Amino acid sequence: MQADPADPKRLDGKVAIITGAAGGIGGATAELFLELGARVMLADRDGEKLERLRGDNVATTAADCADESAWKTLATSTVERFGQIDILVANAGTEGALKPVEALELDEFEQVLRVNVLGVWLGMKHVIPIMKTAGGGAIVALSSVAGAIGFPGMAAYTASKHAVFGLTKVAALELGPANIRVNAVAPGPIDNRMMQSLGDQLGGGDRQGFRTMLEAMVPMKRYGTNEEIAQLVAFLASDAASYCTGGLYLADGGYVAG
Repeated sequence: MQADPADPKRLDGKVAIITGAAGGIGGATAELFLELGARVMLADRDGEKLERLRGDNVATTAADCADESAWKTLATSTVERFGQIDILVANAGTEGALKPVEALELDEFEQVLRVNVLGVWLGMKHVIPIMKTAGGGAIVALSSVAGAIGFPGMAAYTASKHAVFGLTKVAALELGPANIRVNAVAPGPIDNRMMQSLGDQLGGGDRQGFRTMLEAMVPMKRYGTNEEIAQLVAFLASDAASYCTGGLYLADGGYVAG
């Protein structure tokens, strides 16, 4: 029977790892997954910020998702705690330094790629064998509208988010026969810390002016919310999206369509 995307318990019985869970989108996704019946392992470099989410269905860990040893521990501890891994939400990411191409330092470019690309790949690498043994699973990686188009001043970030979608497509092709679906979500301007950072760096510190300018470029004339992105992630992670794999799903208020 096809899963109902409106079922309030459509993730019942599922176990999910969510990285970057202390951030806006990660935190909203964690809360929604719990409401939908999932058991969740939450990971973030700032483990203390995860303490607000407690309960029998929650485990938390401080982890750098660009560190392979941390991923080995994270995958093992999730199985030890919950018995399985059905879903990976590879959400951890950073905007990094926003500068013209020729002004970026090597360490600035590398840091963005380490978090945004290696962190996603390492997560896939260490959960895929577990999902294969279990007979399937779902992986949702957080890309961006910057994974579909370019933005001046955002070379490292844009390159990393294009890479996430490329990795998603290859993984979907390889893992389809194993019943593992792999998709990427591409948020547009979202009302959270990262957009505030973009306003500071690209808008010369004038957050409100930057926001007003960007909202005028969005057909829906507003920023999105963390909760709206979480809803899309939950759909792609659920059995309601059983024929969806290899896609880049925009949630951008129509920004890219313009």
